[in-house]
Amino acid sequence: MAAFRTQGRFTPGNGASAESNGRWSNTWTNWAGNVTSRPRSVETPSTPLALMRVLDRAIAQGETLRVVGAGHSFTPAAATNGVQISLDNFDQLESIVPIEGTNGEALVTVGAGIRLHVLNRVLAENGLAMPNLGDIDHQSIAGALGTGTHGTGAKLTGLAAQVRGMRILLASGDVVETSPTHNSQLFKAAQVSLGAIGIVLAVTMRCVPAFLLHARETPMALGQVLENLDGPGNFADSNDHFEFYWFPGTQGTLAKFNNRVEPGTKASTEDLNPAAALARSARFWVDDELLSNGLFQLTNSISARVPALTPPINVIASKVLSAREYIAPSHEVFISPRRVRFVEMEYAIPREALKDTLQEFMTVANRKDLAVQFPIEVRFAAADDVWLSTAHERESAYIAVHQYQHSQYREYFEAAESIFRAVGGRPRWGKMHTLEHSDLDKLDPQLGEFTSLRSHYDPKGTFANFYTNQVFGKAN
Repeated sequence: MAAFRTQGRFTPGNGASAESNGRWSNTWTNWAGNVTSRPRSVETPSTPLALMRVLDRAIAQGETLRVVGAGHSFTPAAATNGVQISLDNFDQLESIVPIEGTNGEALVTVGAGIRLHVLNRVLAENGLAMPNLGDIDHQSIAGALGTGTHGTGAKLTGLAAQVRGMRILLASGDVVETSPTHNSQLFKAAQVSLGAIGIVLAVTMRCVPAFLLHARETPMALGQVLENLDGPGNFADSNDHFEFYWFPGTQGTLAKFNNRVEPGTKASTEDLNPAAALARSARFWVDDELLSNGLFQLTNSISARVPALTPPINVIASKVLSAREYIAPSHEVFISPRRVRFVEMEYAIPREALKDTLQEFMTVANRKDLAVQFPIEVRFAAADDVWLSTAHERESAYIAVHQYQHSQYREYFEAAESIFRAVGGRPRWGKMHTLEHSDLDKLDPQLGEFTSLRSHYDPKGTFANFYTNQVFGKAN
């Protein structure tokens, strides 16, 4: 088993910066600051032809090539000592095609580099929305898909299951259009691939008519949440989107219930008027900025320096957020501002194992010597048929564990991981874990077929790096 580790040396900060160091003059660090690499060159092509030329040069020089988006993965997924490519210029809306026989759904094609917060705005301007989203919108669409971003909703799948087409630049230099009915095996491999199959240039997504969500966030006793994880009328099945956060060392949670609002209802009209929106903005500033980011940053800094203060701080944190209820456009409800930087591990486990697994895991998270500062997040997803999806062919529950960027996390993550692995847990591709190819081969039924296709389309390992070799096996 591999240890939790990074690629290269640790460098505080974010993004690329110039640094004089012989051959390498670029230093790249991910959002969390736990992964650093020194690409030989950083390229930001503006056209497919310019991108092909970069690919040709890399292959001719025997160098590897990795695409980077927002750097929001906690693994070395985007790290490289070869050529690093940004697709920020591939961020345009290409087309919107209505789907016949549906109630306003459409196929939307966008450049792979478009960031989710831009995509959400573009969709809203055209009366559309993604049916489900995660709670962070910094990522590029290709990065979110490639790492298996999922959101929450027991009847809803992750983002990759909404993909209906992908345009891919292969190591051969060919640009290939794929879909469930055209180059279908390549399409299946590329939906969740960590960029190991080729460079995704554009993505076609199934989008739905824009909708409002009725959001209800409420502090709730841990026992009440645990009692409602299964059985008739459980929280996950009786709400469109349900998730909760538990604060270690306490009996408190923050439960979130988000449900669709029928268009034109009186409640939605009243809640979206200018006065209500202004009041909501002021309230959100208090909850999301002052408490969830400003004060949270301060308390994490304190507990990182004095771990013994973590339990009483968690008790206060579990009580300071009050209940709130509002109606807003779906993407505004799904997304939460995350300005306190952290590291994260997340596992998808069989949903039926959630309650027992949580109770065992809580004994670890409650250990005072581990000084767990961040709440534990629990979400849900329907089964899907996407290769390498963490919810492939099984209803899943996700347990995400975090620690503050400057805190110790290894012992905590290792203990949690052993519990999740015992029930067949699958790690999220963009979140920290120690599993290698031999471990994952037992968990992902399509991994063997995926690696065969990877060898076929990228025989020289042009798109490989340390992390893809760890999880998929070393490229040929």
